[in-house]
Amino acid sequence: MQFSDRINQVSPSATLTINSRAAELRSQGRDVVSLAAGEPDFSPPENVMQAMKQAVDAKHTGYTPVPGLPELLKAVSGYFSFYYGVEPENRMLTTTNGGKQGLYNLMQILLNPGDEVLIPGPYWVSYPDMVKLAAGNPVIVPSSAEQNFQVEPGLLEEYISKDTKVLVINSPSNPTGAHYSQRDLDAILDWAINKGLFIISDEIYDQLVYPPAKQSSAVKWFESHPENVAIVNGLSKSFAMTGIRVGFVMADPGVISNLNKLQGQSTSNICSIAQYAALEALQGPHDFLQDSRKLFSQRRDRALKIIQDWSGVTCPKPDGAFYLFPEISSLYNGKIQDSTQMCTYLLEQAGVALVPGVAFGDDDCIRISYALDEDTLVNALQKVEQAFQDL
Repeated sequence: MQFSDRINQVSPSATLTINSRAAELRSQGRDVVSLAAGEPDFSPPENVMQAMKQAVDAKHTGYTPVPGLPELLKAVSGYFSFYYGVEPENRMLTTTNGGKQGLYNLMQILLNPGDEVLIPGPYWVSYPDMVKLAAGNPVIVPSSAEQNFQVEPGLLEEYISKDTKVLVINSPSNPTGAHYSQRDLDAILDWAINKGLFIISDEIYDQLVYPPAKQSSAVKWFESHPENVAIVNGLSKSFAMTGIRVGFVMADPGVISNLNKLQGQSTSNICSIAQYAALEALQGPHDFLQDSRKLFSQRRDRALKIIQDWSGVTCPKPDGAFYLFPEISSLYNGKIQDSTQMCTYLLEQAGVALVPGVAFGDDDCIRISYALDEDTLVNALQKVEQAFQDL
């Protein structure tokens, strides 16, 4: 059977590939720990769980408006108002099946064949393929551990062309955890606005910023330049609702109208039960967010302390998300020459699943998730250290 060119140019998820191999080893009786998962190791708050059950009991199982329940859109607006001081109208908002669908749909409605999208690297694995699926061209703007995995306007300027239409910015970042201060983010967005670019700000980890760092956002730029900015967020990471699949987009009403048009012809509304869970998550108490930040911050510090003792390995201290992205290329040798081979070796030798950095655009690194309990995390990292020493 012949498949389309568009699907043939898309790469399979490296994370899913690693997880599949880890599951295979477990089925053979191997003790395997995964540091590859990009999701919290705990459930959503109990009030959110109860809201889902109540929605089922109340038989809220029918279609809803494509953008989402009006009361949910109002709650999303309240989220932006409470945390960022901007209260968008419902016509500036839509809900999606996770932030991922929001990003995908934006690429579909914004790009024409040949349009270029600037993507700072290392990048989340799906950005380039989303661009390709919209017939656009991803243009990767590389950064390094020495730059704390951050870009600045001068570097972006080197990669812009007459075909550049969109800039994607992700802070805090998957896979590096790097987080732009508001000043540094403002410098980038000011540059992009002056260049006439459309900005997609992926802020899915906005609640997972660890003191003394502070939240930053493109919200004020949306307020002043709504025709140039879309903000994508959701409940998967901060609210531990990965499988419930609720994302949301804030953008100009014209952008939202086209997002709804596309979604209406693909998935229609997002799951009705999930919408009631999201409504409770947004309207209910947010005390748990502080607890989550404290927990992840402790895990980060514990893991980083271990990694910093690894000979030949460099790892910047991230200010957000729940990933570490150590640079390990000095450990490559005749047997192991890239991050994929290194992750395969660590899985087979140490029983620890990690994601190769090449999936994120940097073959010198590996991604470590610290979204699991501290004892398991420390034990896994000690096994990795031993495997490195065995090289």
